[in-house]
Amino acid sequence: MKQNKYIIIFSTILLLSVTQARAADECFEGTSRAIFKFNMALDNAVIEPIAKGYNKLPEPIKNGTSNFTSNIATLLSIPNHLLQGSFKDAGDATASFLINTTIGIIGLANPAEKLGLKAQKEDVGQTLGAYGVGPGCYFVLPVLGPTTARDSVGIIADTFVDPFAHITWREKELFSSSGNQIDYIAVKGTTAVDFRADNVTNFDSLEENSLDLYASFKSLYLQNRDNLINNSSDGDNDWGNLDN
Repeated sequence: MKQNKYIIIFSTILLLSVTQARAADECFEGTSRAIFKFNMALDNAVIEPIAKGYNKLPEPIKNGTSNFTSNIATLLSIPNHLLQGSFKDAGDATASFLINTTIGIIGLANPAEKLGLKAQKEDVGQTLGAYGVGPGCYFVLPVLGPTTARDSVGIIADTFVDPFAHITWREKELFSSSGNQIDYIAVKGTTAVDFRADNVTNFDSLEENSLDLYASFKSLYLQNRDNLINNSSDGDNDWGNLDN
């Protein structure tokens, strides 16, 4: 519990110290560009080949995997809808999760969508934005990819708000038993591969047509996050993980 307090204090200090910066500002552009190159090298060497292999799987397996990870992601949306006061959306997300977990066989199918329930994905970064917290400066994290000061705090906070993280990663803190962090990481990793597989063509096109690939990824990330916070129909949650 003491470790949790330190994380919260650090996150609060970081948030307060940099969220006044404009989103277009860079905290450490030189370092971010170097990390971006590392992430792209990792993508080219590891993630892209895995994604292309994943695309060769039979469609029922791909769809089932995508549905399963999306259903688990819905759990994070429920408390964030509540924090934003969106009780109808929280109810829709809860109903969607329950229907897909039961009738949809642990989320492998998505019968909730056929019933008109489409759970809108929300995270803590979006919730902070909904409360008027500015994005702060932009930078790039190893492996995790593009983020802002606000969203980096959100990444940490997500693990405290997400029920799935509590069941797996933080199981030891709650139940004094051995944690099962690997399950949380495995689902997050599978989600990233599923996204990358769906966007092989988009990535290739972006690399071929961008004069400054780093700037293109930055622009896409910031536009997407603004759309998501404003609940714009142009927003697509997947584009928040371009470097995953």
